[in-house]
Amino acid sequence: MRSTALSAIAASLMLSGAAWAQALPGTDASAQQDMLRAAGASNPFNSSVAGQNRNIGTSQAGSQPVLPELTPEFKRQAEPPKPNQFQRFVQESTGKLLPVYGAELFAQTQTYAPVSNIAPPANYVLGPGDEVQLQVWGAIDLAAKLVVDSQGQITIPKVGAVTVAGISVGKLEPTLKTHVNKVFTNIELSASVAKLRSIQVYVVGQAQRPGTYTLSSLSTLVNALFASGGPSANGSMRAIQLKRGGQLVATIDLYDFITKGDKLGDPSLQPGDVIVIPPAGARVAVTGAYDQAAIYELKPGRNSVGQLLALGGGVPTLATPQKALLERIDPSAKSAPRQVQEIALSQTGLQQLLRDGDVLTLLPISPAFGNAVTLQGSVAQPLRHAWTSGMKVADLIPEPEALISRDYYQRKNAFVQLQEEAEDANSDGKAGDALSGQVKAVRNTKEKLKLKEESNRAEGAAILDSFSEGKRQINWDYAVIERLNKDTLSTQLIPFSLGKAVLLHDPEHNLPLQPGDVVSIFNQTDLRLPTDRQSRLVRIEGEVAAPGVYQAKPGETLRQLIKRVGGLTPQAYVFGTEFTRESVRKQQQKNLDQVITKLEASMSSQSSAQLANLGADRAAQAATLLEAQKQSQQQQLARLKTMRSNGRVALELSPTQNNLMALPDIPLEDGDRIVMPSTPGFVAAFGAVNNENVFVYKPGRTVDDVLRIAGVTEDGELDQAFVLRADGTVVARKDRSGWFSGNFDSLALMPGDTVVVPQKIDRETKWTFITRVVKDWTQILANLGLGIAAINTL
Repeated sequence: MRSTALSAIAASLMLSGAAWAQALPGTDASAQQDMLRAAGASNPFNSSVAGQNRNIGTSQAGSQPVLPELTPEFKRQAEPPKPNQFQRFVQESTGKLLPVYGAELFAQTQTYAPVSNIAPPANYVLGPGDEVQLQVWGAIDLAAKLVVDSQGQITIPKVGAVTVAGISVGKLEPTLKTHVNKVFTNIELSASVAKLRSIQVYVVGQAQRPGTYTLSSLSTLVNALFASGGPSANGSMRAIQLKRGGQLVATIDLYDFITKGDKLGDPSLQPGDVIVIPPAGARVAVTGAYDQAAIYELKPGRNSVGQLLALGGGVPTLATPQKALLERIDPSAKSAPRQVQEIALSQTGLQQLLRDGDVLTLLPISPAFGNAVTLQGSVAQPLRHAWTSGMKVADLIPEPEALISRDYYQRKNAFVQLQEEAEDANSDGKAGDALSGQVKAVRNTKEKLKLKEESNRAEGAAILDSFSEGKRQINWDYAVIERLNKDTLSTQLIPFSLGKAVLLHDPEHNLPLQPGDVVSIFNQTDLRLPTDRQSRLVRIEGEVAAPGVYQAKPGETLRQLIKRVGGLTPQAYVFGTEFTRESVRKQQQKNLDQVITKLEASMSSQSSAQLANLGADRAAQAATLLEAQKQSQQQQLARLKTMRSNGRVALELSPTQNNLMALPDIPLEDGDRIVMPSTPGFVAAFGAVNNENVFVYKPGRTVDDVLRIAGVTEDGELDQAFVLRADGTVVARKDRSGWFSGNFDSLALMPGDTVVVPQKIDRETKWTFITRVVKDWTQILANLGLGIAAINTL
């Protein structure tokens, strides 16, 4: 019943949300909202309805109000303002939709619940509606909350009415004490403002949400602007008026508040005040190399270029001062009212007056350096350096150390970084089992030694690989200056000899530099040099007098290099020399990849052709057979993909000559690797043999002897047998089947040779990828550099 009666009262009085909340003590917020809806009152904080009441709070200290506590149920997302006509005009001209300067200040639109229990400042003047908290003690005890009535008075019990309207908070206590002392003596008194009155103001004109607003009595004009969302896209920010009783009280410029935080001219509001936001005045746009690119409103007396740019921090450093573009509308011109003129951002240019519709474009500075030359490429510090008059290449690169790159030392330092030792693996052994502990200790020691040996080999290989730094050596024969010809705007390349310029200071190559030049330094990997000037690092291992990595001389051959390092040891097995070359490895791998690609492409087409050649009565059987064969093909193809060529070159050595002269006299290349093995004491047999093993080498032992010892299985294909010789060559039975080539079975084997006997292939499946595409494994082994590891894989 009480809720129904209060709802009717609220409907008849059309109370605002704040007044309604205060009129219902003891009623929760939910019940209050239900009553409002029952009374037919709309949300008092809906800013889309003109003339609706809104509320804002006040400050605790000083005369400056603060935004009060946010009421979550009344939050509202602000709709982005529509661009005005001048914004669209600038967008058509510049391609950019510039914001209105200062509009972002009001972008976060929120509504607030009133806060009336804030302590006002000492200079606050009391008026009707304020609530005074009074406490008296001594001769009498009194505690009361007294509301200032419409006559500006409060009534103190046993004292009477006291006029407080027009009295400041600082004078409230002395005034009340004077009146109370007229009735009582020997009393003490304390008085304060418990609640502030609310005032109603009106926001009209070009506001985002014009209407009536209920605000705190401490509110100022700026607070009311925030409550209303500020000026609209067409509203002025520089001539906002406050009218009271039909008279103009104040005019404020929001630009002073935005740029300086100046609120000295922000007047306090009184009930019934009207805030008028007139249409915007003359507007200009600033764009280009300016951080505060926006639409600005001009003000009489403050419309020069310098005064406008000062709003955004002044003339920016990154804008060229020599030239700015000013687009202007000339209404008197009939055919083409728009014009462009150039101004300089100098003292004279900054005094240029702007007019309505102007578009000022600041141009960025040129990225060119006026007194710099650039050094780039294989150098210690790729940088721009200051150019001086008479500067030459040798001045830019005063010493060779300037060409040592930083990563050179970083790679070298990585080889001396300490690593922590592994923890003792025997720490978890049982203390009581001494024998078990000793066995574990021996095993752990062996394992540590093995790991240490592997680590040492890895470190050694890394150190040897680091010698390839020689490939990054500076190209002393060629460097170039890149220069822009400002007359023709063409780029010139001026080559010179870096060594003659830096090391010899040859005037012909120590060229003078000009501002803006770019000097590029190359290394030997950037440009391929002639053979006699290339750095060739060759690795020699095994049975030579001094194994190591050597820099081959121009034109030096394999035989000459081994002789230079001390020759061969007595244990050297020349016929088994392993010679690998990086360029060969890359070509072999490329050929192997092509073979695999062709095999994959031919698998599906061959299966379809086989099915087409079979009759209908054998179609089901053929489909099953083809599926099994397809799986076998895929498995073998997968194994083939795991193969990697090693780049070995078959030297085709004489099996009877075991000295340095047996080696071919071939020139060396960078990255070559020679392994001179010791003489092995075995030959091997692989494939379709009963005893796939290695056998002791005996002089004069032939292929037939090894096959007899190993025993060929029933499915062994002797017609396809071949020998993989220790020098990397392949000898097949078909190659020695002529009258003059000698018998294959009587071929004398050399230490390290391997006899391979392939398995027979079912004639029904002879179309499979091994026999129909690859045909001959001996070709793959010989042409792609694959060895015994490949045979095991296949």
